[in-house]
Amino acid sequence: MSRRGWQALGGLLALLLGALCVFLYLNATPYQEVIDHGPSPQAQANPYLAAEQFLRRQGTTVTHANGLEVLPGIDPRQHTLLLFGERSNMTPRQVDQVLNWTRAGGRLVFVAEALWDDKTGQSDDLLLDRVQVHQVLSKTLKEPRPAPPAPAFPNLTQLYLEDENAPAYASFDTAFHLEDPHNLAQAWANSGKATHMMQLNHGRGSITVVTDADLWKTPSIGQYDNAWLLWYLSADTDVTLIYNTDHDSLLTLLLRYFPQALVALAALLGLGAWHLGVRHGPLLQPAPKARRQLQEHLRASADFMLRRRAQHHLLHALQQDILRRARRRHPGFEQLTVAEQWLVLARLTRQPTRAISQALSPRPKQRLSSLEFSRQVAHLQTLRNAL
Repeated sequence: MSRRGWQALGGLLALLLGALCVFLYLNATPYQEVIDHGPSPQAQANPYLAAEQFLRRQGTTVTHANGLEVLPGIDPRQHTLLLFGERSNMTPRQVDQVLNWTRAGGRLVFVAEALWDDKTGQSDDLLLDRVQVHQVLSKTLKEPRPAPPAPAFPNLTQLYLEDENAPAYASFDTAFHLEDPHNLAQAWANSGKATHMMQLNHGRGSITVVTDADLWKTPSIGQYDNAWLLWYLSADTDVTLIYNTDHDSLLTLLLRYFPQALVALAALLGLGAWHLGVRHGPLLQPAPKARRQLQEHLRASADFMLRRRAQHHLLHALQQDILRRARRRHPGFEQLTVAEQWLVLARLTRQPTRAISQALSPRPKQRLSSLEFSRQVAHLQTLRNAL
């Protein structure tokens, strides 16, 4: 192609590219798209994370704990304790500790966890029983006890405050109802079905009992006046939220991120067990019964007699054997006195009389040591073999 042809082709391509740019400029519309990646790992582990952040934005100092171990280090004055964690394992000592902390001036907010049982006169919630508040199912109520709310919000809990024309609305679970059989409550909040929040004085502090705390979880805390109610209950105080945050176990994390490594480890352990379990050399056949020798039988019999009849029986048998042999060697031996018998034995065995007396004298009942027993048996055998 000539130079003029190349220039014409280049001009055409530039014209087409320019036309494409003009078309895209006139017709392309820029837009923004928000991709929701779901809650963060922190929010998944702590459902009250949004509540904590909300309180911090209001200027409240918020700390988080997994148990009541932090309570001794918390000054009850100007402090609110939010017990939103599971309390089925709470001990009477811990209940006393929490109530003493509240009596000293702290604010306590906790969730009623169990229903009142009229037959047993208690519930499975020790803390709830100690503050003498009962929780029952709303459907068991014969008639609505609280005043009905505005028709527009029949399922919301209303909290009336002084100097306020309209109540605050919170989305408590209406399936549960709180009862105050001893008229101890100073304030309460009702829905159209039941009572869902009660406040009681306790010493220099206060106790707030609620039927549930789901309204302060994400995303319910952003609905109605739920967030405001949490701030109202802890206003002008520092806050400690006790909630048992669930963490993935080490095995769960390993299965999630290192499954191949776990498979390799299992295979390695299996090969190691197989290697250790392989026998080296032929199997030993059981010994035939015919191989038993007389010496083995005698040794086994002696061991059995030693265990069953004790030492003095064996020594006595040897002594009697010596006396029988002496009677055969010396006629009339049995008619001699003991001293005369010892003299005869000393003459027959060529052993001193003292050794004869020590060997044939009755032995004490206490058990001899192995060394002393062996020495005594050897001495008696020497006398017997000499006859």
